[in-house]
Amino acid sequence: MGALTNIIQGEVASGGRIDKALAEVSGLSRERIKALMGEGRVSLAGKPIAQASLKVDAGTPFAIDVPEAAPAEAVAQDIPLVVVHEDEHLIIVDKPAGLVVHPAAGNLDGTLVNALLHHCRGQLSGIGGVARPGIVHRIDKDTSGLLVVAKTDKAHEGLAAQFADHSIERAYHAVVGGRPVPVAGTVRGAIARSSHDRKKMALVEDGRGKHAVTHFRTLEALRGATLVECRLETGRTHQVRVHMASIGHALLGDPVYGRTPSPLRPILSRLGFSRQALHAAELGFVHPVSQERVHFASSLPDDMRTLIDELRH
Repeated sequence: MGALTNIIQGEVASGGRIDKALAEVSGLSRERIKALMGEGRVSLAGKPIAQASLKVDAGTPFAIDVPEAAPAEAVAQDIPLVVVHEDEHLIIVDKPAGLVVHPAAGNLDGTLVNALLHHCRGQLSGIGGVARPGIVHRIDKDTSGLLVVAKTDKAHEGLAAQFADHSIERAYHAVVGGRPVPVAGTVRGAIARSSHDRKKMALVEDGRGKHAVTHFRTLEALRGATLVECRLETGRTHQVRVHMASIGHALLGDPVYGRTPSPLRPILSRLGFSRQALHAAELGFVHPVSQERVHFASSLPDDMRTLIDELRH
């Protein structure tokens, strides 16, 4: 909805649970409907309704009072963005390396969220009652590439469900040390916070961490390194970095999960390449509103392209 208070009214299209029926006809999520019920803002046939599980008949008149969205805590900042796609429900951004996704201790502003609050001003419908972009997944500060962000409550709910059931298509391009043998394969291993260093993730025994699966294949053999594609079956924190390091092929430039091979360090130093060589290159999903399958691709950024060119000679 817009920034102003809005009354959504009409007739229920199909019978069943109230929250589900009203979500279908209003465009709001079921969670948002439940929250508005708790505030006494939903009525059926003129009577306030508070129980989401009650059944309703098709044709029953309804009214939903959607209040003005509260302002987000983060401030809007005019930070340039590369927008790959945008519609009224979501936005796809090609994030540069060095940009933090979400404000947190140590990075209270200058983040992607701050940039989106400026870019999408007046277009955010109040996710959970707050005018903010819906962050359904993140990529590390020093990883570049594609990120989808919800602008509406319905899009946020639909995208979150796809991330939860691992139906999102994601492919990363990475430059790793050495030559993986075999040239393609699958890495499986649960990932959890390291018990030795809380800033790191680590492979742990099954049952303690979150199940994680990465499919990799060689794209190009380089001098002392390899350009690989990693397709994620799951999406855990630092998954590509942890899994590739676990098979002895850490990402070049990764300051946390592996040391760049000695012969290559002078090259990275000369190029000023000081981040993990990782780029979110492909992103595919079912659009949560149109239900169309969409797919987006991003070319390698200049710093990774320059590194790869250097390692070809």
